[in-house]
This record gives sequence, C-alpha cells and structure tokens, in this order.
Amino acid sequence: MKKKRLVLTFPPGLIDQPIAYHLIKNYDLMVNILRGTITPREQGRLIIEMSGKKKDLDAGMAYISGLGIDVQSLAQDVKWYDKKCIHCTACISTCPSDALSVDREEMLVSFDKDKCIACELCIKVCPYGSVEIQF
Repeated sequence: MKKKRLVLTFPPGLIDQPIAYHLIKNYDLMVNILRGTITPREQGRLIIEMSGKKKDLDAGMAYISGLGIDVQSLAQDVKWYDKKCIHCTACISTCPSDALSVDREEMLVSFDKDKCIACELCIKVCPYGSVEIQF
C-alpha cells in the first residue's frame, strides 16, 4: 500500500465539491484530512494523506489534476533548518505528530517530515525560525 501527503489548492468554483468522497468511493483510496482552510468565493486549501494501491493513487491523482486543483507534495512544503536550530526543545511539546523529537542522550532535535502534518504549532514557539511551512 502506497501513501502520499499532499497539499491541494482549490479554485473558487470547486470548494463546495465532494472531492474526498469521490477519491474514497470511486478510487478506493483511504483519505485522511490533516488540515483544511476554505475562504468562500476565493480558494480552499486541503492537506491530506491518501493511501491505497499504486494504480488507484495514480487514478485519484489524475482525477484531482483534471479538475484544475493545484497539487503539491507536502514534503516539499515543510522546511526544517538544522543550522538555525539551537536544540532548545521548545518545539517538542507542541508537535502533535512527533515529527519533531529529541534524542535525550545528546539533546539534539530532529525532524521527520513524513510524520509532519503542517499544523504550524512549531513555528509559533521556535524563537529561531528553524521551521517554515511554504505554500
């Protein structure tokens, strides 16, 4: 089973369409909505995790793209700057997905972008700007 984490940006005319429903029903995909933002009559942004067979994922991706939805990989949007981080661990307790963790023996913070759900909580607490979410 393959898995993809995606950032979907919807044009104004599509924000009221049941896209997740069609991905589940028509393409046999498991869809986990990690985060969503909708501005009526403007645009919508949805961060999802889709999993399923490769052929089903490819068909689902083709469906999304065919609707005119901008699709980006979440992994490209989350940036952690190790060189800026001073390993103060302020971000560790705010991270709900354990994407940020600390090795207690060496007291070094590490980032696992596969676990990140782009909640942006770490951005608010990091005094050094070590994490950026780029949309």
